[in-house]
Amino acid sequence: MGLLAWLVVGGVVGWVAGMLVKGKGFGLIGNIAIGIIGALIGGWLAGAVFSIDNAVSGFNLTTFIVAFLGAVLLLIIVRSVKFR
Repeated sequence: MGLLAWLVVGGVVGWVAGMLVKGKGFGLIGNIAIGIIGALIGGWLAGAVFSIDNAVSGFNLTTFIVAFLGAVLLLIIVRSVKFR
């Protein structure tokens, strides 16, 4: 994927995952970071667990779903490890 696609997918996915898990977004930079890291986690899990090659392959629905699931997993893990 190109840089612009990573930024757009990351921003949208991070925002939606933040709304679902936390109840609000994390700002533009935070949403992009969460979305991109979520896409990396989701892509890795899709390949390792389900043997799906190129799960994050462009600007398509599969990429959004995999990135969204990875971002939600990331936020749940961060939330459970967060020191209070």
